[in-house]
Amino acid sequence: MGEASSDDLCHCQGCLGKYTLLRDEENPQLAKFERRLPCFGCGIGWSSFLLGFLCPLLWYYATTLYCCKYYNRDPRERPGLAASAIAAAIFTTAATITLSIILIIWAQK
Repeated sequence: MGEASSDDLCHCQGCLGKYTLLRDEENPQLAKFERRLPCFGCGIGWSSFLLGFLCPLLWYYATTLYCCKYYNRDPRERPGLAASAIAAAIFTTAATITLSIILIIWAQK
């Protein structure tokens, strides 16, 4: 990324020139991520994470999106998709251990 020109920097005392403008008429890409995220503003990742406690298949759906780099469309989706991927891994591990223990106990009877 290139340096921002001195015209793009804030000149107020509170900011001290640390922040750049969100919108620039010459470069409309700067305002690309101003729109709201889907799913009531939470994004697909966080919505899948929360709803995954009711239906764990949503964690696997979000994990697929994470592995396919869906977050390249909107980088704000990355944390939620990563959280869902971690939840899917934990759920899979816990389910595998639980089923293994149940099968061992059942086989001993």
